[in-house]
Amino acid sequence: MRAFITGLSDLLHRIARGVAVAAVAGMFITVMIQVIARYGFSSPPVWTEDVARYMMVWTGLLGATLSFKTRSDAVLMASVFPARPNWMGLMAEALQSAAVLTFVLPTVYFCFVGLRGGFARGYLARQAALTMDTLGIAMVWIAVIVPIAMIIILVHLAARWAEGPVAPRTDAQTSLD
Repeated sequence: MRAFITGLSDLLHRIARGVAVAAVAGMFITVMIQVIARYGFSSPPVWTEDVARYMMVWTGLLGATLSFKTRSDAVLMASVFPARPNWMGLMAEALQSAAVLTFVLPTVYFCFVGLRGGFARGYLARQAALTMDTLGIAMVWIAVIVPIAMIIILVHLAARWAEGPVAPRTDAQTSLD
């Protein structure tokens, strides 16, 4: 089971990285189209701004999963404090896991279920009723990245639990940061 969870986490990480890179490239291309059309032809397409914005949303949420997997999330003042004993590292891991679960689980729940219960009023169901003005696409195709990113983070968290605690940082490691 441990190998399955860590393998799934690694696979999702590779897929998320590929999609995030493609979204950044697509965002760059659409912004360049808009700039060239605006300043070269004085007639920018109306769709480029929306496409770039939604690709930025996808990139940001997928980037959050990437940084969580690689433990690249912000660590404030890591070089100021000395290396902590192993039991403190375990407590920090437990506290971080509790914080992640406190945020991610309600987010996933309310993506599918409304405040008063029922799937018809969940975030994705409400977004399915909306359409992008410029492209005519249902907004649910943009909004679906929210539960996808949160579920990927849950899988990465389960992989962290399966891998066991992280070794405490030494003074040499913190001075390199």
